[in-house]
Amino acid sequence: MKKSTLFLAALLCMMMQSVSTFAGDRLIPTEQLPAAAMAFIQENFPGEGVMFAKKDFDNGRRQFEVHLNNGVQLEFDKKGNWDKVDCQFNAVPAHLVPTVIANYVQTSYPDATIVKIDKERYGFKIELSNDLEMKFNKQGALFDIDD
Repeated sequence: MKKSTLFLAALLCMMMQSVSTFAGDRLIPTEQLPAAAMAFIQENFPGEGVMFAKKDFDNGRRQFEVHLNNGVQLEFDKKGNWDKVDCQFNAVPAHLVPTVIANYVQTSYPDATIVKIDKERYGFKIELSNDLEMKFNKQGALFDIDD
């Protein structure tokens, strides 16, 4: 009896944890995305449809995650400004990459393309088609490489 009560209590705790972990994410219709996010998608990925969109409350701040039909994953802040662009195997639209970072990549890794860019507090994190991850400060100076 004691074991089954303990087991049920543990099971209940696990279920509550998993519910609270995903409670902040919910699917939303595309129309509920901020206008700026929709404009970004139309400008940078014309003709691509939205597979699904989610509203996420991460660390108390609202953001949006969008998955396009071509596999591109996007994240936006609550105003619709992009935070992350993950093009999987294709190049990120060139105008999204700061010039100094694009020049560094072109010079140092001419056979690679930037397939992911993520705005961070410190600057930018990018991933190249050769699987290198790099971190740049706000001025565009490289300060970390992870292979």
